[in-house]
Amino acid sequence: MKSLTFFLLLLFLVRNHLQGGESPELEIKNKSSFQMESNGRNPFWPIGYKPATQVSNRSNHTGPDVPLTAFVLTSITLDQGTHFAIINGKTMQEGQQFSLQSGSQNYQIQIKSIEDGRVILACRDQEVIVPLRRK
Repeated sequence: MKSLTFFLLLLFLVRNHLQGGESPELEIKNKSSFQMESNGRNPFWPIGYKPATQVSNRSNHTGPDVPLTAFVLTSITLDQGTHFAIINGKTMQEGQQFSLQSGSQNYQIQIKSIEDGRVILACRDQEVIVPLRRK
């Protein structure tokens, strides 16, 4: 009885295949897209999250330059309106400021631009170009 059921099922599948049981191709009428405004809220942030920009009241322009080894750039995302980069394990975007402590020095750094393969940072009166780390 089981072999008869299996044989009938197999016969049914073969018959459908021979009759051209191919499904028609789908035609896309409206292709969706996403355009984020420059001052818009990032949709990937949790609800109620507001990025805090840290601005130091100290203007310490003395001391050594920030070392390039203090930054680890692991990922870059370039979208039509916004650019994101993961620097030292934190997601950041153009114009964002953050604080970096290296040894006894505390640096205020701003992300000047995010480009394909590199990020340009501004620290004090200098630019630091951080290349994307590739494995």
